[in-house]
Amino acid sequence: MSMTTEMGLKVEVIAQGDPLQMGAVQGEYLREKIRLAPDVLAQLYGFRMLQPAWMPYALYRRISESRATRFLEESLKRDFPEAYLRMKGISGQSGISMNLLYLLHALEPMLSDVSRCSVVPAFAACSAVAVRGRRSATHEPIIARNFDYLPIVQPLYALRESRPRSGFRSLDFTIAPFAGTVDGVNEKGLCITYDYAYVSDFSGKGTAPISIAISEALQHCATVVEAADRISSRPRWGGGILMLADAKGDIASLELSNTRSQLRLPSDASDVLFHTNAFFTEKMKEVELDANAYYTDLAPVPLRGRRIHESANVRDLRFRHLLDGNERLDADRLSRIMADHESREKPGDTSICKHSDYWNTTATLQLFPLSRRMRVAFDSACRAKYAEFVL
Repeated sequence: MSMTTEMGLKVEVIAQGDPLQMGAVQGEYLREKIRLAPDVLAQLYGFRMLQPAWMPYALYRRISESRATRFLEESLKRDFPEAYLRMKGISGQSGISMNLLYLLHALEPMLSDVSRCSVVPAFAACSAVAVRGRRSATHEPIIARNFDYLPIVQPLYALRESRPRSGFRSLDFTIAPFAGTVDGVNEKGLCITYDYAYVSDFSGKGTAPISIAISEALQHCATVVEAADRISSRPRWGGGILMLADAKGDIASLELSNTRSQLRLPSDASDVLFHTNAFFTEKMKEVELDANAYYTDLAPVPLRGRRIHESANVRDLRFRHLLDGNERLDADRLSRIMADHESREKPGDTSICKHSDYWNTTATLQLFPLSRRMRVAFDSACRAKYAEFVL
């Protein structure tokens, strides 16, 4: 049930069958990782910071699980019944309660929905670049992506092959308890990666994390246009910027909030796109956190007093500089770009390869639509030794 590479990474679970069966296999084969989740949750500052000082943690977690269940359960059953059944299977075979799974899934959008982001820090940073055509040295579209996250969550990272009874197979990078997908490529060559974004248009309606919409799109869509249309039309909770590529040679950046979306395409002359965590389109900037918002003293110590968009803005400028011109880019050159530590060659919390006291680049990936390949390292981009997988 697993495929191991010489780099030590492996596809730990091949989830096949109907949704309940797929979840059950994931729960069984990722049981040890999934059972680490309660300890990780207890250490997660973005979650613990909302705990009243007088309230015991056990009570706080129980109340939080109850709230997450009320918010997600009915909406998942209604809008994403297959994801709900996958969660049931994960719960049944891992021994983790459904209430805890709801809470873990709710953290993804809750900590990236920044209606209170001056208090609650978003869960991750992240960067992505896509090239095609004249900018690709091999003429194949390529997505390169850094996953900037909290190091305490890294033990939960997993590679999964999904083989649904109805739909397309996909190779997924995910978090062990998740029914959804963070990044993936399917058998038709559709590739999707997920950066978080800072949005303020919380709808107040129970919906689903964006990762579940990504998983659904990989199961049912073959092209960038199909995936963008499907994801944009689905109810969702949270903010994100998705990089998409397909075997036809199309690339696009899809900007998402709770209530709106906008697809951004490369110009005919550029054949390259990049994004970090800040929207580019005017439509989406209307629901983005204010450009001058700062973290307050309630945020983690390393973030206090910092402008929330600072890192994204600096990384966007650095990408603009590194990608300017007509250089043809291959996987190795993209690896060096994603490992960039700014012009001073000093890593930090505003460099593309992020090193800080809070967020760090904890995984780096490359996705290739034509060859249905994924290169993965669960490490910083500057130290990455990629393992390669072919779907």
